[in-house]
Amino acid sequence: MSQALAQLVLSPMTRAVYRPVVIGRENIPRTGPVIIASNHLAAIDSAVIPLVAPRPVAFLAKAEYFTGTGVKGRANKVFFSSMGSIPVERGTHRAAQAALDAGLAVLQEGGAFGIYPEGTRSRDGRLYKGRTGVAWLALASGAPVVPVALTGTERIQPVGKLMPRLRRITVQFGKPLDFSDRIGITPVGPVRRAITDEIMEAIHAMSAQPLAGVYNEHQKADE
Repeated sequence: MSQALAQLVLSPMTRAVYRPVVIGRENIPRTGPVIIASNHLAAIDSAVIPLVAPRPVAFLAKAEYFTGTGVKGRANKVFFSSMGSIPVERGTHRAAQAALDAGLAVLQEGGAFGIYPEGTRSRDGRLYKGRTGVAWLALASGAPVVPVALTGTERIQPVGKLMPRLRRITVQFGKPLDFSDRIGITPVGPVRRAITDEIMEAIHAMSAQPLAGVYNEHQKADE
């Protein structure tokens, strides 16, 4: 099943069952490369955003989701493939760069790529400091960044729970941020840090989460 078909089938079902509040869909460009940068509260976030966005959005997913066996393994493969997820290995610096390269490939083909600047989901509801990979993508691709604030997804699928619950959620898409005027500025490290901080400020303005002020160091094994 293609992502477009999955959206056609699952999006109305999601809206009917969960009745999500979606704000600012018009802020996502309908064509051309765009980075969707969101806060991260639950594993289900990578399905929620593509189902309410006006165009397909590719997210990264653990490679194990595409290689599992048995009924669960096949179900995971079908689901994540239908969501347009990109399989990646995790856990090393090389794997992190490979993940960014995969996102850049999506953008270079004119697609929408979703990323969580916090790196992994927040288990305590706070908004953590953003990692600069999102800025690397923005500068490498020249694509605008649409900040996203999710509210309530952690109540649909709390940590440790396999079955989703019926809870209402809010997805707010902010206005696109254009960083193309900073391409080529050196030294690049401070530029990436400043861009990332601006993106996180935009997310925080919508989510109103308490700020952690530090990086989220939780392991990504369950992401």
